[in-house]
Amino acid sequence: MSTPTEVFARIREHFLANTPVFEPDQLAEDVVVEMPFAAPGRPNRIEGRREFLDFAAAGRAELPLRFDDCRNVVIHETTDPEVIVVEYELVATVTTTGRSGSAQFIAVLRVRDDGRIAHWREYQNPAALALAAGPD
Repeated sequence: MSTPTEVFARIREHFLANTPVFEPDQLAEDVVVEMPFAAPGRPNRIEGRREFLDFAAAGRAELPLRFDDCRNVVIHETTDPEVIVVEYELVATVTTTGRSGSAQFIAVLRVRDDGRIAHWREYQNPAALALAAGPD
């Protein structure tokens, strides 16, 4: 079974390989994904593996990114062995425009004892993301 730190390492590998970040077998069937600072018109909570995977696939199609780096990673252990808090910065290029930028994130990751993600709460700055992805 994977620890939360090992699960995040796998997520980071997917960022850098430019493959879907979450594989179906990584997510619990009843996974909850929260984005408290989601941009207007975007959901801030998604429940269920299929619902989240569909949302993520649509997002990749809507904003085609190539992740160039996942840096400044700091992992904070908690008193709950299922939970970590991760700080990281993603550097990406919009493949349709060639525009590059970076944004910082904080995520709270809960991994059940079967090694699957049960809860992912990601804090991001939508304005920084829009600026990084915006037109030249």
